[in-house]
Amino acid sequence: MKKIKTALLSYGMSGKVFHAPFLALHPGFELAGSWERSKKLVHEDYPEARSYDSLEALLQDATLDLVIVNTPVETHFDYAKQALLAGKNVLVEKAFTTTVAEAEELKALAKEHGLKLAVFQNRRWDSDFKTVKQVLDRDILGEIVEAEIHFDRYNPNLSPKIHKETANAGAGILKDLGSHIIDQALTLFGFPEALYADIRVTRDHSIVDDYFDLLLYYPRFRVRLKAGFFVREALPSYIIHGKKGSFLKSRGDVQEDELKLGKKPNREQWGIEPDYKAGLLHTEVNSVVIREIVPTLHGNYFEFFDGLYEAIANGAEEPVTAQDGVNVMRIIEAAVESDGGKKLVAF
Repeated sequence: MKKIKTALLSYGMSGKVFHAPFLALHPGFELAGSWERSKKLVHEDYPEARSYDSLEALLQDATLDLVIVNTPVETHFDYAKQALLAGKNVLVEKAFTTTVAEAEELKALAKEHGLKLAVFQNRRWDSDFKTVKQVLDRDILGEIVEAEIHFDRYNPNLSPKIHKETANAGAGILKDLGSHIIDQALTLFGFPEALYADIRVTRDHSIVDDYFDLLLYYPRFRVRLKAGFFVREALPSYIIHGKKGSFLKSRGDVQEDELKLGKKPNREQWGIEPDYKAGLLHTEVNSVVIREIVPTLHGNYFEFFDGLYEAIANGAEEPVTAQDGVNVMRIIEAAVESDGGKKLVAF
């Protein structure tokens, strides 16, 4: 199996938690190293990995096949563009970019140079989302009438990460948590006809958006997307109502928490939610009304890296494409326009 030599552009939380463990354990990847500006930590966890002193040094390494842009959002476009121009395949963290124009330019650049460009929307491989998608794929709720996806937390404190709380093009909950659930909605339901958005600042001393409520308009149904930091008692994170029945599912994926504890991912006993987080299905099948608990599928981010490997090594489509990233940015830009003008925005 060909090894895809990969370098990170940061070895902070995202590099240490969401990327390095999978790159190190996946048989198709080799973690070559990371750009580290001050602290030199990657070698402590991965002795064979190299610490690059600069982006230039990293991009000049002719042995690298893939660069992962896991730096603050406002840097994504510049760093991804430099990596593509250096002939590297690129994986970009969410949010993909800060504007639709930037996303379109990166997409065109990757195509022009015959390179793979993917977006790290790992939440498609969460246990909760995979289970919701399975229920919808079974078509047992009937014609969909409405759906809600929430990413709610209770955390009134500002983040210690400066780039998350200063006024910059990549800051705010809409580009952060919003990128995840917008991508999930588009994966489940496709691109909407229009949207209406309410974006707010609710925390004391915050200067970036920390609440949003988006309503996506489809021809025969609506999808609401919400996130905020003042939800001490959360509703189910997925609420789907069809003409035959409903499915409710809480957010229960355990992968992030286990990775933060230093647990190593595996393919057999990984991403298993506790039973009490299972979803509730109440619908009608063959004229019989059923109300039952639906077993939760295993979450596993390995599946994303499997798809990324196939894309780079064997020419398959990226597991999350640049066009997927463009589509999320179209929703975000339209939401900002809608909130600013207090109006419905059509596509």
